[in-house]
Amino acid sequence: MPEGNRVALAFSGGLDTTVCVPLLEEEYGYDEVIGVTVDVGQPKKEFAEAEETAEALDVDNYVVDAREEFADLCLRSVKANATYQGYPLGTALARPVIAQAILDVAIEQDCDAVAHGCTGKGNDQLRFEAVWRDSDLEVIAPVRELGLTREWEMEYAAERDLPVEGGNEGRYSIDTNLWSRSIEGSELEDPATIPEDDIYDWTDNPSGKEAELVDIAFESGEPVALDGEEIDSVELVEALNERAGAHGVGRTDMMEDRMLGLKVRENYEHPAATVLLTAHEALEQLVLTQEERQFKQQVDQQWAQKGYQGLIDAPIVDALEGFIDSTNERVTGTVTVKLEGGHCRPVSRESEYAVYSKSAASFDQEDVQGGITQQDATGVAKYHGFQSRLANTAIENATKDE
Repeated sequence: MPEGNRVALAFSGGLDTTVCVPLLEEEYGYDEVIGVTVDVGQPKKEFAEAEETAEALDVDNYVVDAREEFADLCLRSVKANATYQGYPLGTALARPVIAQAILDVAIEQDCDAVAHGCTGKGNDQLRFEAVWRDSDLEVIAPVRELGLTREWEMEYAAERDLPVEGGNEGRYSIDTNLWSRSIEGSELEDPATIPEDDIYDWTDNPSGKEAELVDIAFESGEPVALDGEEIDSVELVEALNERAGAHGVGRTDMMEDRMLGLKVRENYEHPAATVLLTAHEALEQLVLTQEERQFKQQVDQQWAQKGYQGLIDAPIVDALEGFIDSTNERVTGTVTVKLEGGHCRPVSRESEYAVYSKSAASFDQEDVQGGITQQDATGVAKYHGFQSRLANTAIENATKDE
């Protein structure tokens, strides 16, 4: 056991990290535990609760504001149209940002180790440690290493009279950041359970609320203005979370395949992410060629996979972003999306880089353009499917006498 050592704990003030404090002191022998809470857009009340919990535990807690850094990473994910199995990446993108901030504090405060309260069944342990194991500090995971369950933690907290928030925060495992809110655990672990409406906080039930149009302007793939007004990344996401959430936009209830191979039931809220991803992809459809769009789907999928794994600093990501940034140089323009009844869809888009000709596509124009006429398509139509027809004839002839 270490003697006279200090450990920096990823601290939220929730159940897992609260029980980790005495465990790190008693089971691991650390003389001092310091907490590090990283602001990536959580509700303000969570910081107050973390501070109160830290004081009750006699733990020095450092708060790091990483909202802008996290928001910038989220907007990088928009350029990559990044989703994992159909939902926007939120928790996954936040973890490397949080891990790096904790590591920076740990080094500044001469800590010998860093610790987290992740279980051995989830993804976050891998995302945190991918950052931390690039340092010389010891990495500790009490919940995983001691095989703790949530039920055991709650009993342990009650026996020790630890300051743990009750209610749904104790019943569910909830993670909130600027980009998304996730809810899991308890009865939600049964895929057959229909969630109660009270699990949602950002999104209202879709109802008869009047539809709303939102204009989003992009420059080189990055959103820069909302309804004609320039806005910074954090304010943009916060504004869209509120406006789109009021229409019930951005709910996901899914069975997710984790990195360790476990399949889990997850509920997410991500109004702003849904709007920005929808608008960005609509603009790409307008300005990119067919070949660019087809290849970019493969690049985007690889980017999203590394983002999900928490390996956003991997060399391959730099290479992928080379192509993403190159194509997004032309993703400049404005998209109007319609928010209505839990849905977000693009209804208008415009760009000076549009790979589109109204006269060429119009049914009201006889010819196409550049000397191309409708009759020129006859030869193409004759060749279209020729090889398939030839193959079908050969198969039919070869099997005729069987």
